[in-house]
Amino acid sequence: MKKLVILLNLICCSYLPAQNTKNDTIDTRWKMFTYDVGNMFMGVGHSYTRPIHWQGKQWAQFGAVVGGTGLVYLADDNTSRFIRNNREGIPQFIRDYGELYGSPENNYLATSGVYFTGLITKNEKLRRTGVLLISSASSAGLLQQVLKSVVGRARPVANLGKDTFDPFNPSRNFHSFPSGHALLAFTNAYAIGKQFKNPWIKAGIYTIGAIPGISRVWDGQHWLSDMVFAFAISIATVESIDKYLDKKYDEKYNDQNKMVSWNLNFGPGQMGVTINF
Repeated sequence: MKKLVILLNLICCSYLPAQNTKNDTIDTRWKMFTYDVGNMFMGVGHSYTRPIHWQGKQWAQFGAVVGGTGLVYLADDNTSRFIRNNREGIPQFIRDYGELYGSPENNYLATSGVYFTGLITKNEKLRRTGVLLISSASSAGLLQQVLKSVVGRARPVANLGKDTFDPFNPSRNFHSFPSGHALLAFTNAYAIGKQFKNPWIKAGIYTIGAIPGISRVWDGQHWLSDMVFAFAISIATVESIDKYLDKKYDEKYNDQNKMVSWNLNFGPGQMGVTINF
């Protein structure tokens, strides 16, 4: 009988620490989750307040984006028509990818998967990446929804021309500027690209992230300038939130000595974007 009691005591003693460890693990993950969610909300708020703190350089960059978008806008009829006319030469699986990945539901499904994988495995890099992806997509996504309504630009499929605007028109045919698919997909690509130093890997990720935006121009849902401005919003939003998250996590992606620079190039018969990283 004494041996049985001793044995039961040993079993109980060996079980209790394991139970406590499990509870500690759950408690730790819950703390991580609440901390991360708080940073998501704070990151979104931080991105919206950044213009208040802009100085000459930032306003100059904003002016360059507006000016560059304006130049692309002037050529929208020709460029968008050219892209649409070449739609059938694009493999169907690429067009399908562009349509599916840029949709909000699929976007959040992918970004949430990254975050919860990091949470379950307690991988701070994945957690931080997930926080950056979700907060950037939420911030940029809400902004583009407001802009779509306020600007009220007609889509190419409406056959009203690039210069037709009807602010606050509830019809989706007047929600062209900027492109939501382009914005969400490139936001993800730009955020993921920050984890890699190899310029070729970055370029590949950016290219994949640009396909959903281009696919919307192929389908006549957006003008080229809608896509260009969406890319600019993506970059600005990710940069802003990422710098905020640098203060909150040990994992950091920003090299202050080597920042990404984007330059619009225009010349006789040509138009392009140069990325230095």
